[in-house]
Amino acid sequence: MRLKELRKSRGISQQRLAIELNTTQNTISRYETGEREADYATLIAIADYFNVSIDYLLGRTSNPKISR
Repeated sequence: MRLKELRKSRGISQQRLAIELNTTQNTISRYETGEREADYATLIAIADYFNVSIDYLLGRTSNPKISR
């Protein structure tokens, strides 16, 4: 998942992202290291927060744009 890349490119700390997503810093860290996988609702929340597609977030495409 491209979470760490997106977070760092926007200058957001793990703690700040955790607050925004109503989770813990430890959970964000585990998502970034691959120790834990986000559920569907969390994937949607992360994609919405960064305004990218879920496919981009998961590394299935290099195009971050959301197609509608």
